[in-house]
Amino acid sequence: MNRVTTDGVIEYGPYDVQTLLVEGRILLIDVREPDEYAMERIPGALLYPLSTFDAERLPADGQRVVVFHCAASGRSLTAARLCKAAGQPAAHMAGGITAWKALGLPTVS
Repeated sequence: MNRVTTDGVIEYGPYDVQTLLVEGRILLIDVREPDEYAMERIPGALLYPLSTFDAERLPADGQRVVVFHCAASGRSLTAARLCKAAGQPAAHMAGGITAWKALGLPTVS
C-alpha cells in the first residue's frame, strides 16, 4: 500500500514495490553508490547514484512510474523530491533495501 508524505512524495512499501516490479508497472532506480550496488542489489533495479543525480537524465518511457530506493530511505526520498521539483513524477520505497531484505525479498550480488 502506498502513502503520500507531507511534501507530496508517494511512498511505497517493499511488498508493493516487488508486486509492481513483477507486473512491469514501475521503473526501479537504485540511488546508492556503485560499490553498494555491486555488493547487493534488487533484481531489475537500475543504478543512478544520488551523488551524480540529474532528474533530466532519468530514463522515461511514459508508461512506468519511477520509484527510487536506497539503503534505508534518505537518499531515495531526496531523489523523489528532486524529481518532483523538476516537474517529473516519481516515488520512493520506504525503508530501502534494508527493509526489502528484512522481509526476505530477493537480492542479487
